[in-house]
Amino acid sequence: MHRNPMKLHLYRYGEARSLPGLSIGVTRHLPRGVRRQDLATRGYFDVWLPVLAPSSELVKTYLQGDISFAAFSRRYRVEMKATEIRHVIDLVAATALRLPVHLGCFCEDENACHRSILRGIVLKAAQNLPPSAPETSAKGYASPPCSMPEIGE
Repeated sequence: MHRNPMKLHLYRYGEARSLPGLSIGVTRHLPRGVRRQDLATRGYFDVWLPVLAPSSELVKTYLQGDISFAAFSRRYRVEMKATEIRHVIDLVAATALRLPVHLGCFCEDENACHRSILRGIVLKAAQNLPPSAPETSAKGYASPPCSMPEIGE
């Protein structure tokens, strides 16, 4: 377990301008009508990670009323178990242990939004991270050399 408290919060797109730390957009699609260079200044996000969004098929099924939010939640959790996605979740968790991280989406009600589920997933991932070594313990140590034969010496 980590001694540092997790600094993980939820927000709605358009509210990120005044938030300290890192604001991450976790939707599959960019906001319509907003130029990429204006996303941060208009309060959408600093970084966009669509890999943390539910699949388009899952969102469509839910919005059509074909599944309940409970079923949507279960299926979204399954999607977030993919290896590549787990690495991103671990990165978000490790970051939130060091600085405030905000997960953003379009949805008005965070309790009926995937970002509330994602917050729980990230909190759980943080519990499974190895404890951070003290800053002073790294002095004098270097990473082992990379052994990639395709890279010439």
